[in-house]
Amino acid sequence: MTNKWTPAQIPDQHGRVALVTGANSGIGFVTARELARAGARVVLAVRNAERGEAAARGIVSAVPNAELEVGSLDLSSLDSVRGFAQWFEREHEGLDLLINNAGLITVSPRMTVDGFELQFGTNHLGHFALTGLLLGRMGGRTEARVVTVSGTFHRMGRINFDDLQAERGYRRWRAFRAYSQSKLANLLFAFELDRRLRAARSAIRSLAAHPGYAATNLSAAAPMPDRLFMAFSNRIFAQSAEMGALPTLYAATYPGLESGAHIGPDRFFEARGYPKPVGASAAARDEAVARKLWEVSEELTRVTFRIADAAQAA
Repeated sequence: MTNKWTPAQIPDQHGRVALVTGANSGIGFVTARELARAGARVVLAVRNAERGEAAARGIVSAVPNAELEVGSLDLSSLDSVRGFAQWFEREHEGLDLLINNAGLITVSPRMTVDGFELQFGTNHLGHFALTGLLLGRMGGRTEARVVTVSGTFHRMGRINFDDLQAERGYRRWRAFRAYSQSKLANLLFAFELDRRLRAARSAIRSLAAHPGYAATNLSAAAPMPDRLFMAFSNRIFAQSAEMGALPTLYAATYPGLESGAHIGPDRFFEARGYPKPVGASAAARDEAVARKLWEVSEELTRVTFRIADAAQAA
């Protein structure tokens, strides 16, 4: 394992299909571009189709032979998630890489159309449902991987089953807790999916990654003062989206990487640097909480994972 892994080391991805959520900007854009550069056919799953098409043009300008598709996906709407999954299944026989990348942060009390707190509903439940609906397309594919992007703020989170939707108030500090909860949920999901895939003897791998502190459009849903503060902070302290995407790309493509791995930056308390396997909080490794969150998530999304069917397809 090199200390300075870069996208130049990504193995040939020709013949593989990759799906990247939130691929119109930031880490998702870089992830999609580099997978396309390595030869994968990449589906850019984006909320705004116009921005997705602009992102596709940007990728083609850097990778003229890129094979790209743009699909409309609003992770805050379960109807949109189901519609996108149905479209994908009509257009593709299989899926090799599912990159659960999209995310947002907000300090205002906002709910999804399904009545979920916006950050929990988008960052966790939307990706949970998407993965469950598409997992069957990954069965039988060589080196199929689900990569779920979490964040260092997972260490400050806890899953409050008594108030998952932050209905008891939404002051600024509660909003931050809601974001941290969603990032912890991402990691709990990735690890629990790994355990369930292993139990079913499936060849599909579930991995997690976090970008450290990277300059992204994560705060696009926040009020203007917060967006301005984040923009200033990004300019001074954050590493680039190019560097922030490395852990995701590593998790998606590094040969022989075991299911259940968690990849993050290697320097400054995992805030920046090159990718390497990293640890996680004790809360992220709590199997009882992970099982309960899985059950609650299936109930809220009405999506049941058919892991045994996906394993048999292999």
